Amino acid sequence: MAKPYVRLTQPLVRDTKGGELRPATWDEALAKTVDGFLTAKAAHGPTTFGTFSCSKATNEVNFAAQKFSRTVLGNNNIDSCNRT
Repeated sequence: MAKPYVRLTQPLVRDTKGGELRPATWDEALAKTVDGFLTAKAAHGPTTFGTFSCSKATNEVNFAAQKFSRTVLGNNNIDSCNRT
């Protein structure tokens, strides 16, 4: 029998690569996320990232995705499933 899905009620983070997940605050989880993006961007450049958005999302969500890709990540590599 399949295990039931469990909804997370708080973020989980790892202190080391492959380490155990532990509960964290939202501020700590977001800070780790930002640090990960900045580390990857510094090591490999902005073309490391690509963004994919969905045609079924609202215009506002798609706008936010392209704005994030262009201003935060620093690239224009954004695509959507509109073409398929």
